Amino acid sequence: MSSKIGIIGVGHVGADVAYTLCREKLANHLVLIDQNEDKVLAEKLELEDALVVWDYKIKIETQRYASLKDAEFVVVSVGSQNLDNENRNSELMDNVRAVRETIPKVVASGFSGIFIVISNPCDTITRLVQEVSSFPKHRVIGTGTLLDTSRMKRVVSDELNVSPRDVEGYVLGEHGESQFIPWSQVRVGGEEVLTANLLSETKQDELKEATRLGGWVIFKGKGWTSMGIASMCGRLIQTIQLNEGRILPVSVFDEAEGIYLGYPAKIGREGILQRLSLELTEVEAMKYHESAETVKQTYLSIEE
Repeated sequence: MSSKIGIIGVGHVGADVAYTLCREKLANHLVLIDQNEDKVLAEKLELEDALVVWDYKIKIETQRYASLKDAEFVVVSVGSQNLDNENRNSELMDNVRAVRETIPKVVASGFSGIFIVISNPCDTITRLVQEVSSFPKHRVIGTGTLLDTSRMKRVVSDELNVSPRDVEGYVLGEHGESQFIPWSQVRVGGEEVLTANLLSETKQDELKEATRLGGWVIFKGKGWTSMGIASMCGRLIQTIQLNEGRILPVSVFDEAEGIYLGYPAKIGREGILQRLSLELTEVEAMKYHESAETVKQTYLSIEE
């Protein structure tokens, strides 16, 4: 598949995104940009070494904003190391500064593709990228609750001893502490979880917490998380490249709430094709609104 993709921020996450794009053959040209020139050169060389035995070659450039002019995607994965336990907002201001410094350079290159935003707090940074770039909202997409949804499917499938592919549903809201699982939307093997009484309320709460804390379990054990979100980013890019029209829970702009937030949307060649309209229960709708308010407050805290 022929595609030039830029990655801004080549830490643990950006590097794993680059490797995923290479191994899945989603790009034939990468542009890696990072404030640490030694690190970005090292990642380029290691990627090139890794690809030798796979009998295909991908062009890899470093530190060249001008080369982004004809890129199909730019992945924003800038990430501060100032993390504080379970608070995704602890890296907020460092990442805000990075976005305000780098995104104007991307736009100045003439880039006219699609922004994919990974940096945390994802919903806030996605909105910031859209505002700084002035790109149409359908062409600025955050990974949102895509990874959280995969975690939900994993823990539910483990509990009920089924394949994760047989679990349908989403995690909605903030990619953060106020996220929630709308159990009215979850089906296992075609059966509605609530109607079929597949999970008790106590078990629902346990699985919601296992989903919410999944990333922190990994972070505490190895010091970072990267492979899961890199896989989600790659799948999102593939969905757009193939114009699949697939429904994915990404960070998409909610006109009513005035914020980017994790919610299922139809994804295709132009980015966000349509935001779905779920029939949530009254309690679930309130949780969604409360999550939106949480993200709004975070966004207000960065306005100058």
